[in-house]
Amino acid sequence: MGVLATVKEPRDLRDLTEAQLDDLATEIRDLLVRSTSKVGGHLGPNLGVVELTMGIHRVFDSPRDRVVFDTGHQSYVHKILTGRADDFDVLRQEGGLSGYPSQAESEHDIVENSHASTALSYADGLAKAYAIRGEDRHVVAVIGDGALTGGMAWEALNNIAVAPDSRLVIVVNDNGRSYTPTVGGLATALASLRTDPRYEQLLDVVKRRLNGVPGVGPAAYDALHAMKKGVKDAFAPQGLFEDLGLKYVGPVDGHDRGAVEQALTQAKKFRGPVIVHAITRKGFGYDAAERHEADQFHSPQPFDIASGEERKRGRIWTDHFSEAMVALGERREDVVGITAAMMHPVGLDAFQAQFPERTFDVGIAEQHAATSAAGMAMAGLHPVVAVYATFLNRAFDQVLMDVALHRLGVTFVLDRSGVTGDDGASHNGMWDMSVLQCVPGLRLAAPRDATRLHALLDEAVAVDDAPTVVRFPKGAPPADLEAVDRVGGVDVLVRDGARDVLVVGVGSMATTAMGVAERLRAQGVGVTVVDPRWVKPVDPALLDLARDHAVVVSVEDNGVQGGVGASILQALNAAGIDTPVRLHGIPQEFLDHAKRDAILGRIGLTAQEIARDTIEAVSALDVCTPVPLAEEAADDTLA
Repeated sequence: MGVLATVKEPRDLRDLTEAQLDDLATEIRDLLVRSTSKVGGHLGPNLGVVELTMGIHRVFDSPRDRVVFDTGHQSYVHKILTGRADDFDVLRQEGGLSGYPSQAESEHDIVENSHASTALSYADGLAKAYAIRGEDRHVVAVIGDGALTGGMAWEALNNIAVAPDSRLVIVVNDNGRSYTPTVGGLATALASLRTDPRYEQLLDVVKRRLNGVPGVGPAAYDALHAMKKGVKDAFAPQGLFEDLGLKYVGPVDGHDRGAVEQALTQAKKFRGPVIVHAITRKGFGYDAAERHEADQFHSPQPFDIASGEERKRGRIWTDHFSEAMVALGERREDVVGITAAMMHPVGLDAFQAQFPERTFDVGIAEQHAATSAAGMAMAGLHPVVAVYATFLNRAFDQVLMDVALHRLGVTFVLDRSGVTGDDGASHNGMWDMSVLQCVPGLRLAAPRDATRLHALLDEAVAVDDAPTVVRFPKGAPPADLEAVDRVGGVDVLVRDGARDVLVVGVGSMATTAMGVAERLRAQGVGVTVVDPRWVKPVDPALLDLARDHAVVVSVEDNGVQGGVGASILQALNAAGIDTPVRLHGIPQEFLDHAKRDAILGRIGLTAQEIARDTIEAVSALDVCTPVPLAEEAADDTLA
């Protein structure tokens, strides 16, 4: 039996010998590689924090002391050490372990939000509350150098610095990367700390000499910390933190558990906020990850352990956007690309390779990305801001007041829109088409396939007097769906002689709409299927089509409240058109992680369920006499 089998809770770590702790670190890395090779997941970040997390749990007493992970990419080791090692075979699977901290899983987890740069604010609030309540508890916030590029983290630091009674330890996990290398002035400052070892070498020399003096030893070395600030000031700008009024410890080797524990113990003794700066290597201990230049296996798909080769996948939506951006850049010198620490995940890396002077990674700073884009547009460029759909929520005010108010030509490209699945509630891009509906002048496009992605992106960047948005989901696009006609700006995909039902398929859900039509036609219901292409504003041609049908059915992978269907209903009401509308979208709830198709089935966003609801609506209106839909096989397509 391995050491890992004996660890059921963090306090078990304190009973282990040094040799056992070394073995445990090896076993944890083996488990991480084995598990993620089968199901994918955040491997690189967790390989880099094994000793660091062990040190945290040996020095602090979770769950009484609260441990808050920023983003949660690096929380797998924490899960393993808090009794969940046996569940890693169902990591990120429906009903299994979440890929992020989860209150439902363990009392050791407190913050579930997997959006970056938030941990320090949570920790600040927790520590202040414990101080007010007179509770002798520590809060440990683990934040990466990449997340420190987010403005919210610095807002928190500004407030933490003036809270002297907060028992707060901030562990900066500095590996020089978020997904890819950290960028900006902060990265430069941290790099100087990380790469200029002269002051640490000096202290090592002094330590060795003191340890050789009888009767002096480590106690005298600890006293050196009183003069360490002066030594550091001579060699490296650690004042970045201390000038804020925060006690600073480090940098320490994050893979040297003993050094980590010494630093954390020192920080714990200081009755106030302290920063412990730990230097780690993403992917540490697994050669394939350390060799992976793009992102050190940040979040690989299932892979072969021996070679590190990921299982081959087909072309995904992001690949098509990447191609389209390069083509745009070749045709238009005014097009620039902007992203928030996600150059590779959103597919801007190819554009960056060809046009480096026209590509900007602003770090984890979506707000800055939007307003910086506004400034570029004011100066005559056309920025394309590419982010995950779920992260645009963070920049809503900037889209509204900094871009739209000034009627600026900025295009926002939203990857991973709709149900994304494995990454859970915080990553589903189900809010954008609702929150953006209220932005005056904004135009929003949802391509149904790869060909339409290219076309709509071209149309979007041609608009220079208003913000535009192009959104697409995660994964591979469906086969191209060619239109049989275009009415106004609306593509007609199916048109029957009888006009009983108008099915509006939004974006990739046009494929589902076609499945609905197939089932309705089999029951004798006349169907028209359309793809609006541009879903905001509502095309007048769509209203005319709705007037000519008995029922309108909208199908979208967005929250049903305030989404495209709701805007169509509102536009029909304003035009005095009383055609009933059946809305099909994502319920306004946080969705547990599972495969995308499983989630769509669970929420009834499938061709079968939508067709069944439509049959009931048509029957109630008595516009035709359809035959009731028969039950379909359990393996009926969810497309």
